[in-house]
Amino acid sequence: MFRFFENLVDPYADHERMDRPPASVWGMMRLYARPFRRVFAAAAVLSVLVAAVEIGLIWYMGRVVDLLSGTAPAELWERHGLELLGAAAFVLLLRPLVQFLDVALLNNTIIPNFGTLIRWRAHGHVLRQSVGWFENDLAGRIANRIMQTPPAAGEAAYQVFDAITFSLAYFVGAAVLLTQSDPRLVLPLLGWLVLYGALVVWVIRRIGPASKAASDARSAVTGRVVDAYTNIHAVKLFARQDQELEHARDAIETARQAFQREMRLYTVMDVTLALLNGLLILGVVGWAIALWSAGSASVGVVAAATALALRINAMTDWVIWSLSSFFRNLGVIAEGMETIAQPITLTDRPGAPALKVSEGRIEFDRVSHHYGRGAGGLDRLSLTVEPGQKLGLVGRSGAGKSTLVKLLLRFYDPESGVIRIDGQDITAVTQDSLRAAIGMVQQESTLLHRSVRENILYGRPEASEAEMIAAARRAHAHDFIMGLRDAQGRSGYDALVGERGVKLSGGQRQRIALARVILKNAPILILDEATSALDSEVEAAIQETLADIMEGKTVIAIAHRLSTIAHLDRIVVLDQGRIVEDGSHAELIARGGLYAQFWARQSGGFLGLEEAAE
Repeated sequence: MFRFFENLVDPYADHERMDRPPASVWGMMRLYARPFRRVFAAAAVLSVLVAAVEIGLIWYMGRVVDLLSGTAPAELWERHGLELLGAAAFVLLLRPLVQFLDVALLNNTIIPNFGTLIRWRAHGHVLRQSVGWFENDLAGRIANRIMQTPPAAGEAAYQVFDAITFSLAYFVGAAVLLTQSDPRLVLPLLGWLVLYGALVVWVIRRIGPASKAASDARSAVTGRVVDAYTNIHAVKLFARQDQELEHARDAIETARQAFQREMRLYTVMDVTLALLNGLLILGVVGWAIALWSAGSASVGVVAAATALALRINAMTDWVIWSLSSFFRNLGVIAEGMETIAQPITLTDRPGAPALKVSEGRIEFDRVSHHYGRGAGGLDRLSLTVEPGQKLGLVGRSGAGKSTLVKLLLRFYDPESGVIRIDGQDITAVTQDSLRAAIGMVQQESTLLHRSVRENILYGRPEASEAEMIAAARRAHAHDFIMGLRDAQGRSGYDALVGERGVKLSGGQRQRIALARVILKNAPILILDEATSALDSEVEAAIQETLADIMEGKTVIAIAHRLSTIAHLDRIVVLDQGRIVEDGSHAELIARGGLYAQFWARQSGGFLGLEEAAE
């Protein structure tokens, strides 16, 4: 029975992926609500029915009072027994059925699925953002918004039907009931509704901005806390726990003050509401008694009016809290949309084909990219890497090496110029196919907080167990992997590596990352100080493996330790975003230029002139 309601909407159903989602909260909510249109309509109808039933019960209570006062006890069941039994059957059977349908749609269809749908789609949207987009924000803040926005949206949708639709129907029904009893009885209710509406407007105008400010402050706290946890090694290494605590305290105090300002609104609201409800009870009940005293109303009318006033008195606090919760959640959604609704700026062209690598030729044609700063990065760089060529890339930090690689992977689009692979403009093919054709081992290899097996298979998920183990063996990782064991007792390839691979040494992480690239077997290979984290003995073995896997591939190897690239076909020296030297190791040494200076100044094989980071 529950599964029927739980499966009315599939939150993971295929949907159109939008590069530019709606910028407004209401536009975003309408977009996410499309799969729920029928469910929302049914929930609205049932909410009105529940309110009508409640009003009907109060009306019937007044009728029962009149029956009791106008009928002798001995005649009550004889004259009205069938009616009373029918009312009892309605209360015991039909009323629970309507209530069940109402709460089942709210609790089992809307609440679990609406938030899940938003989280699923929002996470998918954020994953499509460029690397540069992530570099401009904190991972903790992004994750916090992904986590807090969906439940806020689900709660807002719930309040629409559980409180807003119900309360509107209830107030309309109350006005109709009082009008039918005596039109004059509706006057105090209407006067109270005006004052109550003014209070609601006052609260709503203030609660949205206050809630958004509080939500922003909470996200800032999360960002700072996660930043400290992510960099816990640096915190411990420099003994900066107190500094991090103070850094977090500033954000926590800002969040506390924002929350205090929000709660002041609720205090004013509660006190004002108590006064208004007192006026409601006195107005409706007092007026009903006055009408009864004048002979214009029956005892049943007084009883119904009293019950209705007391019921509204009990409801109003819940209704205004629900309304304020609704708009508070909208404030949370608005804050979350600052992240999850940002447009995708680095997109595939409509109908873009997949990249087809036939030879592996790479061309940079007058490429410039300065990250919007006008300096740094690359400056009108032209470079051709022939198919199967092994090219070393050398330069001071800030010379443009990392920028060249990021542009080749299309983490950014160049500000000018064109990059081609086998004659195909990389901005005209799909990003997934481009990156599928490139394998990369980075200097700082990080792993996913998953098993060793999952990390290696990330390179090619469809690979067999034997292929995965063969890749690990080639990366000289199999032996140490077999000795791994995590805190839950998982061992070998099933052991978890910890967040960013923190449970492994740098050399172990590097070898697993290398196994992943070996398994991927892409035609273009990028090595960014691929052996920097390895000890000398392992590095010598890995260098042999790298020489093997580079066969038949186009290779770009970035190096600070020149001895690792001296044997390559060609070496390009970058300086200030431009190519200043190009040739083999021997040719560049003979030329006596910048590369020769680097070689002469090396200590332990590293460059001696490091400048600002790229």
